[in-house]
Amino acid sequence: MAHYLVTGGAGFIGSNFVRSVVDDTDHTVTVLDKLTYAGNTASLDGLPENRVDLVVGDICDTELLDGLVRGADVVVHFAAESHNDNSLNDPSPFVDTNLVGTFALLEAVRRHGARYHHISTDEVYGDLELDDPERFHETTPYNPSSPYSATKAGSDLLVRAWVRSFGVEATLSNCSNNYGPRQHVEKFIPRQITNLIDGVHPKLYGAGQNVRDWIHVDDHNSAVLRIIEAGRIGETYLIGADGEMNNKAVVEMILRLMGHPADAYEHVTDRPGHDLRYAIDSTKLRTELGWTPRYTHFEDGLAATIDWYRANEAWWRPMKQATEAKYAKTGQ
Repeated sequence: MAHYLVTGGAGFIGSNFVRSVVDDTDHTVTVLDKLTYAGNTASLDGLPENRVDLVVGDICDTELLDGLVRGADVVVHFAAESHNDNSLNDPSPFVDTNLVGTFALLEAVRRHGARYHHISTDEVYGDLELDDPERFHETTPYNPSSPYSATKAGSDLLVRAWVRSFGVEATLSNCSNNYGPRQHVEKFIPRQITNLIDGVHPKLYGAGQNVRDWIHVDDHNSAVLRIIEAGRIGETYLIGADGEMNNKAVVEMILRLMGHPADAYEHVTDRPGHDLRYAIDSTKLRTELGWTPRYTHFEDGLAATIDWYRANEAWWRPMKQATEAKYAKTGQ
């Protein structure tokens, strides 16, 4: 049994990871979360108090970090500003959290010798052409295109430098787009699902040809646990489930699964600098560590996600109105 410190553990992927730790291991967890708009204490409801503790605080608070890391065997760093649109409107929180916060955490890990795993994104690699036969792999050069992806790329490089320069015992993972329970309604898939629940047409950026490589959050988190257990120190592993699909096809699938005509959506203004295509090659993870996803068909995971949002309106309803008001101001 180990004690985990999970930063950003009240956010979407982080809270689902905490649940995976509780369900699949004997470990205990301290969650450190600033509880910005993307953090939600309701995402931790029902977890056993003797195994999960929530600390509200900032990863840039070095004194707080020092005490928490001192008591941790494993540190898993999910905390990040992660919404591209928000990074275009104001990059400063992304620099503070993704770069300065990661630096502060690495220094605490270096002082106390904890095992560290760093959660990152495939967006650090930029994007691919729609007809490019290639996919991202661990040696793909970084080419970030937004303040969000640039700061995540910088945080990855900090981790690699701390491994080489200071011997920090760290692994990294870069994952494709997650979907599933407890994702903020500003994000693409839950926004469309909750719009339909409210009787509103889904919104599609531009022509909807942008391709994402979708992975269910539970599959992402099972891969992270596997990397922590068996991954080689200093190595990066790409996490993907072969879920490439363009946004138009995703919206049409959501409509069909929810009993609506496939063309019952509205086009809205495209995002500035909208990346064309992400695609993950997870061969290294699968062959070296023996990981496989549970949701091998995107439609199955999407149907389960729709069921969750239908059954958990109390979780997402409080944030819905403000989110749609923000999008209305930008014509989206």
